[in-house]
Amino acid sequence: MGQLEELENFVRIVEAGGIGKVAEQSGIAKSAVSRRLSDLEARLGTKLINRTTRKSSLTEAGMRCYEHATRLLDATEELQSLITQEQVSVTGTLRISVPLSFGLKFFPDLISEFNQLYPKIKVELELADHFVDLVAQGFDLAVRIGELKDSSMRARKLFPVELKLVASPQYLKKHGEPKSPDDLMQHKLLKYTLATQNLNLTDQQGQAHSVRMQNAFVANNGDFLNQLAINGKGITISPNFICDQDLKDNKLVHVLKDFSVGSRNAYACYPATQYLPVRVRVFIDFLVAYFND
Repeated sequence: MGQLEELENFVRIVEAGGIGKVAEQSGIAKSAVSRRLSDLEARLGTKLINRTTRKSSLTEAGMRCYEHATRLLDATEELQSLITQEQVSVTGTLRISVPLSFGLKFFPDLISEFNQLYPKIKVELELADHFVDLVAQGFDLAVRIGELKDSSMRARKLFPVELKLVASPQYLKKHGEPKSPDDLMQHKLLKYTLATQNLNLTDQQGQAHSVRMQNAFVANNGDFLNQLAINGKGITISPNFICDQDLKDNKLVHVLKDFSVGSRNAYACYPATQYLPVRVRVFIDFLVAYFND
């Protein structure tokens, strides 16, 4: 194995948090990952990682090696990209995590277009609404909607997401359409698992209103809650990319249109590391351009 491959293996061990995790993410034996590290240490004539059965830690030489290796690997990929100037030359596996409803809505067409541009990049996509630790679980990037609280991540904004209170015409006919935030207390809420207990609205004058509604159902998927609302089971807060078509088809009604229940942004998030592979860069740039259109 060449020096660059050994350095890349070393960087992955540091960022993933151990030899075992790199082996799991790469689908190769732990002994192979360990041997590559040993070969690099032998080549450099110094120990880079102190390894025990329970944990590992960087030596002083390891910390210096990691700092320089990330810059070297980054520069190498940039150089290769500049020399070839051909999109098909970008290769490798891209591991992406996206929210389930968001992925089902956008990613079949999005990935198809990306594959036309970069046919040598293999995409592994996980559709899940739970939080994913990108580094520990070996993902290159994730699409996240909402506030970003993890300072170890970097992000590129993709587009704003408007939230809407919606219910079916049948539900409103049976239970009455709320005319003010206080009226919502008499209605059933189909609640997203991670949402706060109180429903917060803002009127056109900027005044805040907080309402505690009855929870009729709690689930961790927006499409599911949207369908329950269509079935007449209550009122839910739905992002526009899920509910807009149902509003156009009169399957749902936008409740309390003069009040805002807030908005979020969709972001492409990736680890704040100096070494960002070209395949990740081109995909992030592709995402930004795709949603700008």
